[in-house]
Amino acid sequence: MASFILTDYINQCMAEAAYDKLEDGTFAGRIPTCTGVVAFGRTLRECEAELRSTLEDWILLGLKLKHSLPVINDIDLNQEPRHESVGSL
Repeated sequence: MASFILTDYINQCMAEAAYDKLEDGTFAGRIPTCTGVVAFGRTLRECEAELRSTLEDWILLGLKLKHSLPVINDIDLNQEPRHESVGSL
């Protein structure tokens, strides 16, 4: 079975998500280990979808700007990519 590091990272982050039902009946979600990743939705499902989308954007922006991202369950997205020479292919 194939494993995709970014998908695994997102799934592990989402497993840590915390949700609250607000006074107006809507929901707020956050991922404590990913500072600033918060979302809101009219339903829990909508909130979860918004949170996943926000997390994806947060990761991509963090990678582009070379921010230090949290290591989640030994998945470290901060490592510099390794390049192989064309001859090794």
